[in-house]
Amino acid sequence: MTTPKIGIFFYSTYGTNYEVALEAKKAAEAAGAEVRLRRFAETAPAEVVNGQDAWKAQLEKVQDIPEISHDDMIWADGYFFAFPTRYGSAPSQVRSFIDTLGPIWQEGKLVNKVASASTSAMNTHGGQETTLIGFYTSLMHWGTIIATPAYTDPVLFEAGGNPYGFSTNAGSFDDKGRAAVAHQLKRLVEVTAKIAA
Repeated sequence: MTTPKIGIFFYSTYGTNYEVALEAKKAAEAAGAEVRLRRFAETAPAEVVNGQDAWKAQLEKVQDIPEISHDDMIWADGYFFAFPTRYGSAPSQVRSFIDTLGPIWQEGKLVNKVASASTSAMNTHGGQETTLIGFYTSLMHWGTIIATPAYTDPVLFEAGGNPYGFSTNAGSFDDKGRAAVAHQLKRLVEVTAKIAA
């Protein structure tokens, strides 16, 4: 069986999606994947980031993790994205990178990649589902194969019940959430291995 290459790509303002990404990395490796952990570049003005202690501390915490590049997108057979919602959509830090992918998309280098995503918001109805659905729309333009967790395991119901991808309230990543992320990554690795074979 082919060893799938999985890119774990995250943006985290205060730490929730960083924790999700670390759990995703652990789960993907446990499922037999080769993994790259990458972060989206911080594009907010320094004075805004430095004006919030928690935001500044989170950015400092991830400085040793490389920023995502086009090479990472080409290298990976499958992608797992973790980021917070911003007004029901992906944050600008994520979108600004996605919007640079035109050249490699036009060369067909993103076709048949497998992808899954997760998100967080300040509250349950803060745009969690629309964020994932909207993000997947962009990926469909590339010819990406979307591998949501759906309701393929009872843990999805216990951890919020979002069939599009794990989602949680900011600051609320608990053991049920970890189990849901682990299941989502196991499914992503399995589907990716089949496509990459």
